[in-house]
Amino acid sequence: MKYLILFIPFFTLSCNWAKEKAKNTVNKTGEIVAETGSEFVDGVSKGVHKTFQNDITLSEKLIEKGLKKGKVEIIGTDSSSNNILSIYLIFDATLEQPLTVKLFSNTDEEYGRITQLVNGQQGEAKYVDFVFDKRISIDSKSKIIIE
Repeated sequence: MKYLILFIPFFTLSCNWAKEKAKNTVNKTGEIVAETGSEFVDGVSKGVHKTFQNDITLSEKLIEKGLKKGKVEIIGTDSSSNNILSIYLIFDATLEQPLTVKLFSNTDEEYGRITQLVNGQQGEAKYVDFVFDKRISIDSKSKIIIE
């Protein structure tokens, strides 16, 4: 009977200790998973950002006329995929002329071309969208030339 009286408190203490240890372990594991998950998402988004770095070149004539480019985005619509090239253009001089945008694959094969009139006043900066045929999907490693 003495052994049973000593065993019950010991058993209760052991159960509480095990329960507390398990709780702490679960909490610590949750913290690690949360940190790792956010680092993973950061890494994936940075990887995607790097993947969509295209080689974009303005012709010397356009640069001489005061045209510069800023951020470039490739977007699509509900019925197309990555067929819109949206370029932030900076006008250091007034410009009103057609611009031709040519798309080249990583093997220098042309697969898209569009010409459209672009207007901008000196000191102005704005996004200009070049909408290609819906069958064109701008590759992630394209070479883009603007003339």
